[in-house]
Amino acid sequence: MDKTEKRRYGAEVLRRAEAKRGYLLPYHRMLGTHDPHLLEAYDGFYKALTLDARTFSDKEREIVWAALLVAGREEYGDIHMRRAVDVGVTKAELQDAVALAGAAESYPAMTFASRFWSEWIPETETGARYLKVAAAARGAIAPYLAEIVLIVCHAARRSHGGMRVHLPRAFAAGATAAQIAEGLSYVILPCGGPTLVEACDAWDKAAASGLCPSPYAD
Repeated sequence: MDKTEKRRYGAEVLRRAEAKRGYLLPYHRMLGTHDPHLLEAYDGFYKALTLDARTFSDKEREIVWAALLVAGREEYGDIHMRRAVDVGVTKAELQDAVALAGAAESYPAMTFASRFWSEWIPETETGARYLKVAAAARGAIAPYLAEIVLIVCHAARRSHGGMRVHLPRAFAAGATAAQIAEGLSYVILPCGGPTLVEACDAWDKAAASGLCPSPYAD
């Protein structure tokens, strides 16, 4: 492919990407200029990961994404806020999702205290209080979805102890392994592959301990 063909092909790939997403980011333009084949392959992956119907409804997907964007400190995620509104997620539900992301971050603080000062702050107390915080943050989000949101937020923060808390609770609330896997798969975009690798390993170890079904069983 000569430069003229590459330029033409790159422009077409960018056009399709923008039509699908409604926007272009700087790295889209960079890859469209220098490696349009890679951009085309990535755009297909992005569509399958974040746009195509899998196990979640559109509303469930965007509720999980809203919380993950906070956990991953992804400030460029306002597209998901607009998508959420477009599929019927209310502002109150978005606020509940963000509150769950905040609740997840209280877990490391509480476990820190019980790890070093267990004489006064035992793990049983911090665990119970953490779950009260999470329950209060859930608002109107269904229990099974709230548990998935919390698993995803803990995965994003590499808080694997928190994942162990919520994995059995998610299954008990009616979540499926496929739904949890879908939620966790989103982590690869804002947080990177290594973070997702660690999350899958944490789930596998929780399953090996008898806490929940395996991530590798359908």
